[in-house]
Amino acid sequence: MKGTRSKQPDITPDMLLRAYSIGLFPMADSADDPELFWVEPEIRGIIPLDAFHISRSLAKTIRRRPFEIRYNTAFEAVIDGCAKPAPDRPTTWINDKIRSLYAALHRMGYAHSVEAWQDNALVGGLYGVSLGAAFFGESMFSLRSDASKICLVHLVERLRAKGFQLLDTQFTTEHLKSFGAIDVPKAEYEILLAKAMASRDLAF
Repeated sequence: MKGTRSKQPDITPDMLLRAYSIGLFPMADSADDPELFWVEPEIRGIIPLDAFHISRSLAKTIRRRPFEIRYNTAFEAVIDGCAKPAPDRPTTWINDKIRSLYAALHRMGYAHSVEAWQDNALVGGLYGVSLGAAFFGESMFSLRSDASKICLVHLVERLRAKGFQLLDTQFTTEHLKSFGAIDVPKAEYEILLAKAMASRDLAF
């Protein structure tokens, strides 16, 4: 992980919002580590909202509507889902402090979840933070094929409809690159972030 990091065990929700506005976000070394540190990557992952794309197979799946998509109805359950180990993710960085901070941001109206439901059970989702005209994606999980992918599609559609300018993914993965995610240098990211922060807080 390239970028500066500094430990900060006593982050408050207000400090967290300020950090996002200047390009920082918190992580823990592991789910069992009670401490958090700030991360400021030299190379940042974003998904340009006007360049987002999906595969034909995923589009076909979406047309079948395999899931009911909901917003902000089970925020803490989504975090719990993201924190659980998965075959492609044996450990996570989501500790109790992360859960507490983002639950507080959710109550304040800044953190949001996109959820995939099937037979009245939560089977996938993602969560992140909205501030200004930016959405900062944090994590996603999937218990059914394509559940988190479809949540991402609905997130992008919602951000476009609401007038958001920036979708921050923190880092890129091959999975995210398949949707159009790109790496941008820190200096370029700071310009995009400043423009998004100049906006009033958009309703998610």
